[in-house]
Amino acid sequence: MSIKKAVLLLTLSLFISFSFGQPQIPEAIKTEIKKRVDNGVNASIVIGMINKDGTQFFSYGKKSLASEEQVDENSIYEIGSITKTFTGVMLAELAERGELSLDDPLQKYLPEGIKAPTRNGEAIKLVHLSNHTSALPRMPDNFTPTDNANPYVDYTEELLYDFLDNHELRRDIGSEFEYSNYAVGLLGHILAKNQGLTYEALMVKIIAKPLGMKNTRIEFTPKMKRHLVIGTDNGREVSNWDLITVAGAGAIRSDAADMLKYLSANMGLTKTKLYPAMKTAQTSTVDESIGRIIGLGWITRNTNTSEIIWHNGGTGGYRAFAGFTKDGKTGVVVFTNSTESVDDIGFYALDPSNEMRDIKPSISNAISEIIDSKGIK
Repeated sequence: MSIKKAVLLLTLSLFISFSFGQPQIPEAIKTEIKKRVDNGVNASIVIGMINKDGTQFFSYGKKSLASEEQVDENSIYEIGSITKTFTGVMLAELAERGELSLDDPLQKYLPEGIKAPTRNGEAIKLVHLSNHTSALPRMPDNFTPTDNANPYVDYTEELLYDFLDNHELRRDIGSEFEYSNYAVGLLGHILAKNQGLTYEALMVKIIAKPLGMKNTRIEFTPKMKRHLVIGTDNGREVSNWDLITVAGAGAIRSDAADMLKYLSANMGLTKTKLYPAMKTAQTSTVDESIGRIIGLGWITRNTNTSEIIWHNGGTGGYRAFAGFTKDGKTGVVVFTNSTESVDDIGFYALDPSNEMRDIKPSISNAISEIIDSKGIK
């Protein structure tokens, strides 16, 4: 055999070996994604999967209602509350560095004159803010948007602290789970203040830059603007949300390619100095009596056949899912620029014993099809 043929065969065998090892997005998922987009349930959907051998993406739909440009793994979406896992990792990393403790009282990080509420002699700790057991509500009662299309844009630092200073806790700290955008938003705010940075700058410094996530930001870079997918709600395009004061609750924008880098680090597939902090963020920090398994942002869901670490997100015109199996074998992200959840697609991709929902076509799309079929202009 000639050297040229030998090299060719070796190259081919390596290619085949690599290809077979990569994650394969199930045909059932591709079919379901096409159906949902074609039926007007979702405007577009992007899914990315990762394992130790590589990544695979599948995308379907357009970047906006007026565009013919197709979405792909570099398309930018708002990831909403998946941001909370970034905030949790940042908290854990600062603790790893010895710059703070998860058990530090919230009061330690507040401006002079602002008092954190207590109950029965117990104080709110940083860990309580991250795992939703602080006894602070989902939203503060002084959250009164002047623009429902961009509801967080005018929620100021003054309002953030004013609510905290005047709030009376209705139950014991650490006794119950109540999902709180306010608590995690407050946590992100005080972490950034403590480090003398904005939330975005701290996130980039600790997570995005070390992991090479160049398209994961809060403020749009020129490249991100070019790749932005426009959010929709009930078939109409909507504004992006600007979470400034409470950025840590849901302000990040990203693409599927970057988010698989994030999952890879969380799964331990990519070796990084952040891994100890990421493992801490995945590990339950609540008592079993709470009835949930939640770390610093990340939630664990047990099924009959697997343990899945996950979080989802949603803003005005976007929904997102990110998760991975606890054994670190498979990870998945799913994005859409619609208000219809894609969680079921994400869970199915990680464990097919989780069924995908049978979603009917949207009413507006069904009416459009009837009109088109009748030839009405």
